[in-house]
Amino acid sequence: MSAPPRARRRRRLPAVVTWLIRIAIVALAFALGVAVGQAIEDRPPAGEPVTNISTIRPWTQTTQP
Repeated sequence: MSAPPRARRRRRLPAVVTWLIRIAIVALAFALGVAVGQAIEDRPPAGEPVTNISTIRPWTQTTQP
């Protein structure tokens, strides 16, 4: 009976690199949140609503004499 093939081991990143990646992701999410908040705060004030009123005249099928 032969020995089973060895399972490949994935190399793990050092703990420091893993924590740096996590901190970078949190910082990016925070920066995006601040940017969205600033964009919402800096938008121009809403203007008055615009209402268009038009009268549609009925079309008659009879000929006028």
